[in-house]
Amino acid sequence: MRKINFAVMITLLLTLQLISAMNLNIQTESEDTALILGSGMPAIYNLKITNIGNGDNFAFYNFFGSDMTPKGTVTIGGAETKDVTVAIYPRSDLKQEGRIKFDIYIKGSNNDQMTYPLMVNVVKLQNAFEIGAEEFQPDSNQISVYIKNTIDFNFNNIKATFKSPFFNFEKTFTVGPYQKESFQVTLNKEDFRDLMAGFYTVTAEVTTDTQKATVEGTMKFSEKDIVTSTQDEYGIIINTKRITKTNDGNVISKTSAVVKKNILSRLFTTITPEPLSVDRKGVSVYYSWEEELKPGEKLEIVVRTNWLLPLLAVLLVIAIVILTKQFSRTNLSLRKKVSFVHAKGGEFALKVSIIVSARKFVERVNVIDRLPMLVKLHEKFGGEMPAKVDEKARKMEWHFNKLQAGESRIISYIIYSKVGVLGKFALPTTRAVYEKDGTLHETESNHAFFLADQIKKEVED
Repeated sequence: MRKINFAVMITLLLTLQLISAMNLNIQTESEDTALILGSGMPAIYNLKITNIGNGDNFAFYNFFGSDMTPKGTVTIGGAETKDVTVAIYPRSDLKQEGRIKFDIYIKGSNNDQMTYPLMVNVVKLQNAFEIGAEEFQPDSNQISVYIKNTIDFNFNNIKATFKSPFFNFEKTFTVGPYQKESFQVTLNKEDFRDLMAGFYTVTAEVTTDTQKATVEGTMKFSEKDIVTSTQDEYGIIINTKRITKTNDGNVISKTSAVVKKNILSRLFTTITPEPLSVDRKGVSVYYSWEEELKPGEKLEIVVRTNWLLPLLAVLLVIAIVILTKQFSRTNLSLRKKVSFVHAKGGEFALKVSIIVSARKFVERVNVIDRLPMLVKLHEKFGGEMPAKVDEKARKMEWHFNKLQAGESRIISYIIYSKVGVLGKFALPTTRAVYEKDGTLHETESNHAFFLADQIKKEVED
């Protein structure tokens, strides 16, 4: 037992003599060299080695990586200092992440050797970068987007595609350890005019020679309340005023507008959209709007006053007189009238009545009526049922085989619209084609219209 212990001691003494015979002073430039997991790219160490002992040829090896350089030997003379670049290639089965400590071995020509500890930071590609963008506002024309290398690793000619709700672009660049690359991007405001203020995600798809990864970051879209207002007015006889309020900011904004009319002009004025309130003060009438606009939304108000209507009213009276005289000489007359009805759903609704009167015996009577725009036809009819309803052409027809002298038929139907009507609402004339003594004749009804006054809306709490 004592002989065995003595032999072990002799072996240890010989080993210590061999190790002590190698006298190298080693320094490394970085204590946090990185290795990209799964990339196959090596971790690079720049070692400054000073040979305090005798000159020799030194070989380098390790048990951590799959391979390393330099291969062969490196000659370092006595008292010489040499820079040696050591590259450690990762094993294919390496899965561990984080900082790992390992040793490299340096062997002299006489088999003397020593170890030197190194540290490697093993990371995935997506954890090697940080991306983001500077804070910006809705009226910004440019934005600075950056990508930062967060590890001690040199990336050459990497490609990155940056995407967010505000931009989409691609760059190829080189970034050294801990360096930051910034890119100025011109913004297209149409791409984000509907977006609210807040934080948004920006992504970069990073591609190297061997790998591809997606990196995520955040960017702040700062709040700013911007409501622009424009007004355009044109026309004399038919006067049109157009008011536009646009939310060019990125927060919900309240906007309001007021239009003034007198009690005469309001009779010949149409307004879109329907005002929130109508206030009458003396001879003036005030139409008011108030609305909350989301980013990118607009409120467009069109006020059109048609001064031709009074003239047309006079001409209409004259026409009525002429038609009345002509009516007394016609074989078949059509009289059209319209009246307001209350709808259960609160829609604007009118009842249209047509009285068909024969002064003399007529045959094959075909009555044709058309629906005005912006209204719909109610499914229920009064009096005579139509023979044909063409919803696409907005036309209805009634057929009567014959009418005796003095005989009358009443036609009625209801039209409605969810859009309120302001001012004068005119209906098309009704036309009838008939035969008298084998000859084809045609007659037309009077012009029917309805004067609607805007009803003040109730504002809900």
